[in-house]
Amino acid sequence: MVKFAKLHGAGNDFVAIDGVEDETWDYSELAEKACHRRFGVGADGLLVVKPSEKAECFMLYYNADGSRANMCGNGLRCFVKFVRDSGIVKTDRFQVETFAGVFDVEASTEGGKVKSVKVKMGGAVLAPEMIPVDYEGDRFIQQKIAVSGRTVEVSSILVGVPHTMVFVDDIDMEEVLTLGPEIEKHPVFPEGTNVNFVKAVDRENLVVYTWERGCGHTLACGTGICASAYVSNLIGICGESVSVESPGGRIYIEIKDGIIYMDGPAVKICEGILEV
Repeated sequence: MVKFAKLHGAGNDFVAIDGVEDETWDYSELAEKACHRRFGVGADGLLVVKPSEKAECFMLYYNADGSRANMCGNGLRCFVKFVRDSGIVKTDRFQVETFAGVFDVEASTEGGKVKSVKVKMGGAVLAPEMIPVDYEGDRFIQQKIAVSGRTVEVSSILVGVPHTMVFVDDIDMEEVLTLGPEIEKHPVFPEGTNVNFVKAVDRENLVVYTWERGCGHTLACGTGICASAYVSNLIGICGESVSVESPGGRIYIEIKDGIIYMDGPAVKICEGILEV
């Protein structure tokens, strides 16, 4: 048995556990079981607290299919709420280590509980070999690939994990559910990619729907929203401060001197004991 909390950040939901003292769990298997929406708690991913030598704690993250990811933006905000509300971390400003690096975080509290979290996400990586993308140019921005017998223009960057943006005039769920998995596994992306469908409302507002690698359609994706805002600013669609709406809620992004800052909600849904 393992004690857990379930949280969500703009509808992107997670099971969180304290793994500081634990060395026995197969977290990949646990993620598959805990995240299953019929036979488990149900979530997009598993968050595990581990000790860190570089920060106050380490966030280990697994997708619902059991695959490990280096980072998850909405998951990081929920992780911050989990460790702060449970007393694992005692301060509102601290650092969290992930496989994508160390992140500065700031929790905003109300009544002693975390309501929202601001994260210094760092800069985006455009070098194709780092994303990775099988492409010989210096950046994979506004490039065309063949998908489902048609040509689609995409842009790919790394914000902790790889993201590929498709800019659209209107969000079409059928395209999200059909093009999303095909782009995710397109041969130009040797390790797969997250896919973000982006609609620009105006220079201060975007709408983003996500097909998440290893998970499928999610109600929000923090790193994907950061990536979408960054590329939108890069190609001149929006300014440096933007409000991004996803099906699960709204997240605010600022870009200062090439550094991305994400600010959004973190909500605890319930807690309990998972029998595994």
